Amino acid sequence: MFNAYAQPEDFLTDDSFLAWYYQTAPEHVATWNQWIGNDTQRRELVDRAIDLLKVLHLEEKPVTETQVENAETNLSQNIHSIRGSSGSSTTFRRLIWMAAACLLLAGSFFIFRSFFVSRPAIMTNYGEIKEQKLPDGTYVKLNANSKVSYATGWKDGEDREVWINGEAFFHVKKTELKSRFIVHTDHFDVIVTGTQFNVVNRHGQSNVMLNEGSVTIKSSNGKEIAMSPGEFVEFRLNETQKRAVRNDSLLAWKDKRIVFDNTPVREVVNIIKDHYGVDVKLEDSQVGTKTISGMLPNDNLEVLLQAMDATNDLEVVHHNNEISIRNRQ
Repeated sequence: MFNAYAQPEDFLTDDSFLAWYYQTAPEHVATWNQWIGNDTQRRELVDRAIDLLKVLHLEEKPVTETQVENAETNLSQNIHSIRGSSGSSTTFRRLIWMAAACLLLAGSFFIFRSFFVSRPAIMTNYGEIKEQKLPDGTYVKLNANSKVSYATGWKDGEDREVWINGEAFFHVKKTELKSRFIVHTDHFDVIVTGTQFNVVNRHGQSNVMLNEGSVTIKSSNGKEIAMSPGEFVEFRLNETQKRAVRNDSLLAWKDKRIVFDNTPVREVVNIIKDHYGVDVKLEDSQVGTKTISGMLPNDNLEVLLQAMDATNDLEVVHHNNEISIRNRQ
């Protein structure tokens, strides 16, 4: 991965580099420190990337709506022009940065940042569960293959905003001025002041399970839903609605367990892929319609597959990097 970085701007689209820069993930800090080492060329590239980040975080000056519209129009026209004339993806990327830099000098820095700068983030790899605190003291626990990014410069009295991709459990810390804590998903926002809840945002689907306190769900169409403890809200059939679910099933992942309740095998396959990043092949469509019930460990892929194989109807074959499920002969 690192060998592909030839220009300082290449680093700014890498979440692990930003986690190293902002010191938000110890494992990424260690990895980048090791990669940089005593290599002067790598150190120079990283220093140049850091200089870009420092420029991007200069204090922004107020701008009018007209300036915003003009900046967006100019950027769009530049991108269109460059895309048509550039001869390679590398050239295109460099020219994009040049166009954005021109807009920066013209006073449109905020547009540049929104297109190219990632927020500080907490991330988990496949098969990993992580606990961490956000800058305000809010506790967050991430399921595998998940990411929570957050805005910088949180101040009491102002909204605390985070964006989720994957699954996470939040225990939001209350502030003296009762600042709102907002979790953004693809389909709605979760608005709270201090509470405990679980959020999923994967594959175009979003849902919330409220454990404690109260939250308000605000959809993109302006619809609001007030939630009470124990309630579950999801985006389904193009609308946000409440639905009855088992609380223990949804939150079992926090204890490294997974609960199946007449769950079709095809859904189990998707769960395994999301959690471990592996593909599982079904021998035929009939296997996918069979269901599984029970509580299984979810902190080790081999153990999970062995537990599934112990059922009477299914046979799980794991050979090298290939996994398949078929009817037991």
